Amino acid sequence: MSTSDLKPEDIIDFWYSSDISIQWFNSTQTLDLRILNEYESIWQQARDGKLEAWQFSPEGCLALAIILDQFPLNMFRGKPESFSTESNAIEVSKWAISRNFDQQLPVDQLAFLYMPLMHSENTDDQNLSVMKFEAAGLENNARFARHHREIVKRFGRFPHRNEILGRESTQEEIDRLASDEAFKG
Repeated sequence: MSTSDLKPEDIIDFWYSSDISIQWFNSTQTLDLRILNEYESIWQQARDGKLEAWQFSPEGCLALAIILDQFPLNMFRGKPESFSTESNAIEVSKWAISRNFDQQLPVDQLAFLYMPLMHSENTDDQNLSVMKFEAAGLENNARFARHHREIVKRFGRFPHRNEILGRESTQEEIDRLASDEAFKG
């Protein structure tokens, strides 16, 4: 199937398939390469605004959130491009929430609609993330969201991204990254 034939359901079916879902937070180089080879073109289309029509359905918003937030983390692991469409993903997530699309998706799919908010370096987005995960009863995700929010509240950003993004780390950030409390992404 060419990327021009892909529909939101194709992205959702891929992402939630049993062989992919077990790798969500323990990705391998093989998965990263697979996503790059199979989905870079659709990511580019989403990045360039060519899939805006997808925003008019709950499934389309979920698929866009996955494409814009999760796929680049795999495709460009350890590179600045991994965060290049994060703001787009955040906007999709907020758009979906503002239209109550999140209320029309199965609870087990909500995490990846809300995940861009957890990845944001904006405190308001972080607060919304925690609120949405808690309201959905996704306690494991809410625990991570609260942790992410505390990092952003404390540092105004995620220190583990500094090196990748070419940002200068403060001594406090360096100390945190060297500690047992360090969150590395």
